[in-house]
Amino acid sequence: MKIAVLPGDGIGIEIVAEAVKVLRALELPLELETALVGGAAYEVHGHPLPDSTLALAKTADAVLFGAVGDWKYDKLERGLRPEQAILGLRKHLGLFANFRPAICYEQLTQASSLKPELVAGLDILIIRELTGDIYFGQPRGRRVAVDGHFPGADEAFDTMRYSKPEIERIAHVAFQAARKRNKKLTSVDKANVLETFQLWKEVVSEVHAQYPDVSLEHMYVDNAAMQLVKAPKAFDVVVTGNMFGDILSDEAAMLTGSIGMLPSASLDKANKGLYEPSHGSAPDIAGLGLANPLATILSAAMMLRYSLAQAAAADRIESAVQAVLSAGLRTGDIWSAGTRKVGTREMGDAVVAALTQKTITKS
Repeated sequence: MKIAVLPGDGIGIEIVAEAVKVLRALELPLELETALVGGAAYEVHGHPLPDSTLALAKTADAVLFGAVGDWKYDKLERGLRPEQAILGLRKHLGLFANFRPAICYEQLTQASSLKPELVAGLDILIIRELTGDIYFGQPRGRRVAVDGHFPGADEAFDTMRYSKPEIERIAHVAFQAARKRNKKLTSVDKANVLETFQLWKEVVSEVHAQYPDVSLEHMYVDNAAMQLVKAPKAFDVVVTGNMFGDILSDEAAMLTGSIGMLPSASLDKANKGLYEPSHGSAPDIAGLGLANPLATILSAAMMLRYSLAQAAAADRIESAVQAVLSAGLRTGDIWSAGTRKVGTREMGDAVVAALTQKTITKS
């Protein structure tokens, strides 16, 4: 099983190293090959997604991705900024379905920004369409870039678009996921204002006819944002567009205690995928050993389950993470009184120890 390992920038290097350590501890027949991406690739190749990296990603069975970006690249023209690497990978690999589970572990209910009774037992799956919407629409307007900036511009806009086949495709994925869980799907749109999402609502409703065992609710995105902090356990599976999904999944992350706990999978039609934590590169703490690697480690578990048909190994990783949390180990983002604060490497070592049934040093 060939895995393309793309650490990227900032804390991506540190957190991916811990996920790789955990994967190796499983002693599975894995071939891991590392390549540059993002700002690190730009420094060497002059482009955030070099041909060699893209070729590796295309030939691999799955991609383990860290994070890209750094403030020092903000003045580059948009096409050369590190963030274009992840957009390019999604496009070239046909990764249209983004799975972002938001699970509040029992051990972390106190770390949530909401009252424990609102988040205890929380288990939401947000499915975000990943290759359409405003992020891939054509930019318009009187804007001429100079060093990545637009001096003197007095107008700019971007086009939001979806085609019926794109909506049908993600709707089928969402209904099938809901069918495997609690048979409840919430489709989030802005159909009262945007024609794009009038089409979205109509198409999702049409697809629903093929899944009569799944209940479907339509909800406007502003109400969904409010309900996520008012009564988050009312949701089970949520499907929405690219931009709304980006925002809502980050909001949901904070219900779990920290975005450092939120893994993600981006899948194509054959379940080949790219797996990454939902957070960014955090250049302000890069190299300090402070980052939480659990989202990346849990992303590796998703990779084993969805793309590599290794569900038992995925279960082992998830159980190991639970054991580490039960032992009271916490990185700074989820630390609370009475628990033991550890760094990136120590947290990774603890997960490996739990996997191999060694003793974890408790707080």
